[in-house]
Amino acid sequence: MQKLGKIIKVSGPLVVASGMDDAKMYDVVKVSEKKLIGEIIELKGDKASIQVYEETSGLGPDEPVYPTDKPLSVELGPGLLTSIYDGIQRPLQAIEAKAKSPYITRGIEANGIDRKKKWEFVPTVKNGDTVGEGDVIGEVDETSLIKHKVMVPPGVKGKIEGIKKGEYTVEDTIAKVGSTNISMMQIWPIRQPRPVQSQLLPTEPLLTGQRVIDAFFPVVKGGTACVPGPFGSGKTVVQHQLAKWADADVIIFIGCGERGNEMTDVLQEFPELIDPKTGKALMERTVLIANTSNMPVAAREASVYTGITIAEYFRDMGYKVALMADSTSRWAEALREMSGRLEEMPGEEGYPAYLGSRTASFYERAGYVTCLGSDKREGSLTVIGAVSPPGGDLSEPVTQNTLRVVKVFWGLDAQLAYRRHFPAINWLTSYSLYYNDVNPFMKQNAGDDWPEMRTQAMDLLQQEARLQEIVRLVGVEALSAKEQLVLDTAKAIREDFLHQNAFDDVDTYTSAKKMYWMLKAILTFHHEGIKALDAGKELKQLIELPIKDKIAKAKMIEEKNMSELEKLTEQIKSEINK
Repeated sequence: MQKLGKIIKVSGPLVVASGMDDAKMYDVVKVSEKKLIGEIIELKGDKASIQVYEETSGLGPDEPVYPTDKPLSVELGPGLLTSIYDGIQRPLQAIEAKAKSPYITRGIEANGIDRKKKWEFVPTVKNGDTVGEGDVIGEVDETSLIKHKVMVPPGVKGKIEGIKKGEYTVEDTIAKVGSTNISMMQIWPIRQPRPVQSQLLPTEPLLTGQRVIDAFFPVVKGGTACVPGPFGSGKTVVQHQLAKWADADVIIFIGCGERGNEMTDVLQEFPELIDPKTGKALMERTVLIANTSNMPVAAREASVYTGITIAEYFRDMGYKVALMADSTSRWAEALREMSGRLEEMPGEEGYPAYLGSRTASFYERAGYVTCLGSDKREGSLTVIGAVSPPGGDLSEPVTQNTLRVVKVFWGLDAQLAYRRHFPAINWLTSYSLYYNDVNPFMKQNAGDDWPEMRTQAMDLLQQEARLQEIVRLVGVEALSAKEQLVLDTAKAIREDFLHQNAFDDVDTYTSAKKMYWMLKAILTFHHEGIKALDAGKELKQLIELPIKDKIAKAKMIEEKNMSELEKLTEQIKSEINK
């Protein structure tokens, strides 16, 4: 008979139970007669500290604790895509239907994947074939955009027996490998990374359609990036743009501790979005995880692991996956609260001493990998985390610990946001460590001279920052004509290239080729302008040329009319040299 524990202390989401000598770290337990879901996070003798993922008001001493002897896990199989989950993979629509209320009833349970729905399973192997862990044995059309590959679970190998074809639920046995029955569903502990054959060096950029990112601060498929910024600087809009436009097969969006109204916008907007590449609903390749700030704090900590485990599963199929976590600061705050209740020694600003290692272990699950399986398929998982530092202070612990492990920093600037410059990514403080990795790809897909153009544009923006100091002291008239042209070109880069309207149908997305020609036009005007000034032309004449208007409106040229953009550089040369 299963030995029950007994509650001896309740402190917010932390419950301490005695009589738990047989328990293990990170085991799931059911707390009280209400069967609230909890997870063991500390063991001392026969006492277990449990973080409860639901509201604990009304719990008292001597109530029972039921062990399950299983770690917190997610269900992986057909039915994940298009789903909206809470932080511990309970589908919100199913919970609402079960509770007959829009509020989550305490103790309510719902399977992560529908057990009754039947899926059309098409085998890709035959009886007698020898398969190993990670090998694909069949496919399911999960949505019209994504083929779900049914894989042999890690640790299983042998000969295929009794493989079936037809409609089955995720629990039905579809084949036997050795002595193991295989179904379409796997169960995986969320805190344990899924195994891979090998890590590869990423070389392909994750094209996002956002010019400031793709041009100046690219992230690779399989890379890591963070978006820190103060309140109102546009973190959530940047994350939404990436989710909509990023060049990925599958999107996992985690709303971790953000305000409920922001997450409501996501939940209402995403199901209506159309995938620009296919014309189908974007939700057909998306999984949403909603754990808002008014939900129990402990579930925030689990939500990022739930999301990244689902993301690894699709990566293992050979897909390019992008995960957005908004925001990891709220996750860190949940760690801090639980650490405080455990009476652990606090680190900097009250965060636990292990904040750095937890942050690193999360981001290190990103990567471009050779998946398990004899076909040596390759998949990637890109992780982009938003950080919400209090008061925009980037020296605080969450931001600093994140910067130690990620390779791209998109620093959002409140001043740019106040000036209505979006995306408000500050080009002087942001950086990417992936330039050398993506240069070959950009040369091939944008233009041969792309790396040089990017360097020139960044150099002009840095020159502008230095010249602005002089202008503030003595006025623009004190500058030479060439220096004033630098200011004018930098202004064009800022306003005509970097500024992008997320709500305009044309400007919201820019391909690598269009981005190349837009920047080429601005830099061509600058280089030809320098030559014209050397030849004795007046700066005023150059700045008032009609072609300047065309450069400013280049962002509104549609992708199908790219030839107009390509002709612009020749028009600039002929107009300046008249």
